[in-house]
Amino acid sequence: MKYRKEKFVIDDKECIGYITDGAKYLLIQPVDEHDIEVLDNEVAEIQKNTEKQFSLIAFKIEDWNNELSPWEAPPAFGNKSFGSGTKDTLEFIESRLIPMVKEKYNLDDEIIFILGGYSLAGLFSLWSAYKSNTFSGIVAASPSVWFNGWEEFMNNNTPLSNTIYLSLGDTEEKTKNKVMSKVGDNIRNQEQLLKNDNINTILEWNKGGHFSNSDLRVAKAFIWCIENV
Repeated sequence: MKYRKEKFVIDDKECIGYITDGAKYLLIQPVDEHDIEVLDNEVAEIQKNTEKQFSLIAFKIEDWNNELSPWEAPPAFGNKSFGSGTKDTLEFIESRLIPMVKEKYNLDDEIIFILGGYSLAGLFSLWSAYKSNTFSGIVAASPSVWFNGWEEFMNNNTPLSNTIYLSLGDTEEKTKNKVMSKVGDNIRNQEQLLKNDNINTILEWNKGGHFSNSDLRVAKAFIWCIENV
């Protein structure tokens, strides 16, 4: 499967497209500098493991702690607190990115949208599952479900996406940081709640900590969603 790699800008946001003609799936991923460095590898890994035609659009997040945070929260580490920018980021995807990409690449109206990301971008994708029915699949790879207030949110809301992938590194919860050590319990609860809501879901445990092989973890997650939506 051949793709064209193209860079373009939508509303001052730097976008990177891996475009396949006749794609049946459009993968959408908020990324930071590190993600961009390993995107080629991620896309190659997805291609290697599915025969289904997909395109991927990544867009760069400039202010990670604001643009991907569902609400304001105190710092979990360091001194940078969290903002509440997810509404704007979701609106950008739905009202700007998707229409422009559909027009630019003449995408089929039946194309299936899968939103996904790693870490706080994984939490953003998970939050979007509760706020939008645009996405048939959601990739939450090592999502920041330790986030202050997330437990209450997931207990009191029902997702609108019906296929959701969860993963975590098997040593992520083994941290002295009290806030972040909740990540293991919270992701187990998240999986159970999704199953209770009859969501098609899986929780995969990857070897290692939070910073191991993010490209391969995200690739594996997108592959699962492509095959399961």
